[in-house]
Amino acid sequence: MSLRFYYQWIATRTAYIIHLFPHMIGLLPLGFIIGDTFGGRLTVNPIQYLTQRTGWFSLSLLLMTLACTPLNRWLGWKQVMRWRRPLGLYSFGYASLHVAVFVGIDYGLDLSLILQVMTEKRYIIAGLLAFMLLVPLAITSTTGWQRRLRQSWRRLHRLVYPAAILAVIHYLWLSKDPRPALIAGTLLAILLFARIPARQVWQRVVQWRYERTQRQTGARR
Repeated sequence: MSLRFYYQWIATRTAYIIHLFPHMIGLLPLGFIIGDTFGGRLTVNPIQYLTQRTGWFSLSLLLMTLACTPLNRWLGWKQVMRWRRPLGLYSFGYASLHVAVFVGIDYGLDLSLILQVMTEKRYIIAGLLAFMLLVPLAITSTTGWQRRLRQSWRRLHRLVYPAAILAVIHYLWLSKDPRPALIAGTLLAILLFARIPARQVWQRVVQWRYERTQRQTGARR
């Protein structure tokens, strides 16, 4: 067999792995949850365990989704742009499990009790708002909806930014130890800043340095 055949074989397998990578990342947390469930490792409070794990997995995958565009823009990793949709949908899937455990298992679909606890705990309101913002994004994530909405599709999907901010606030307000939430918030801030094109960032830096030099020159006079 020629070297060309081996090169094509390696290229095909690499492309296949790249295609499967976001699905492996998205399904891995579910594997952990299933393994802990059947392995008896759900701690003494399994409902709390499931609520915390699904929420954390959802936020982590949402941050990964937001990282795709900066990786493409700054590092030229074009293949990661194909990961945005599956990672975003997996994030929404774990967010749905998170809400289902809270509403269905923890509070037994008791609407009056849920409304009462919402007035007492502000982090629930932040989390619910974040989830509500993600719902239309998941529904319209298909190519068909992208064609129907055209330019409005891009504007609609900018809701992911306030959704991510609300998710971090939700995590910060409910956590006894704020450090993980602050780390997530710092990563989110970096990812949002990194979405600004490099040329625009450089222009702002140059403008800032020019204005500072002008102020210093004016002060010396």
